[in-house]
Amino acid sequence: MLDDESASVGLPIRIVVLTIIGMIGIYTILSAVTSTPFVPDTMFASSNCSSFNLTGGTGDSPYLTVNVFDKDGRPIGDANVVVWGPSGEKAAGGITDADGEFQYRFLGISLPQGKTEGYLSVKVMQEGYLDYSNDYFLKVKKV
Repeated sequence: MLDDESASVGLPIRIVVLTIIGMIGIYTILSAVTSTPFVPDTMFASSNCSSFNLTGGTGDSPYLTVNVFDKDGRPIGDANVVVWGPSGEKAAGGITDADGEFQYRFLGISLPQGKTEGYLSVKVMQEGYLDYSNDYFLKVKKV
C-alpha cells in the first residue's frame, strides 16, 4: 500500500459542506414548487332550451334551468348564477344545487326598444373556477 494521505486531508469537511449546499438547493426547489399559485379550473353553463318567444315583445319567460358543469361534465354545486333579461333591466340570481342546476323565471320582461330579438346573458362564479359569462346565453324572440 501507498502511504500517501494527502488525498484524504480535508475530505470529511468537503463532504459536509457539499451536503449542506445540496440540502439548501433541495429546500429552495421545494419552496418554489409548493408556493406556485393555484390555477383555477374552467366551468361552463347551459340552458334547458335555446330560445323562447315573447308575444308583442313583453311578457313572462317559461321556467328555465341553468346547468353548471366543469370541463369533465361534472355538475358544480353552490355556484353563484346571475341571469340578466334581454333589456338588462331585470336580473335573476341564485345558487346551483348539488346537481349543478339553478331554476328561474322572469316576470314582465321586455325586449329592448325597437328590437325583435334579444338575448339573456349569464354570469357564473364559484371559488376554485374561472368565472363564466355569456352575453348570448339564450335567445328571446318577439312574435
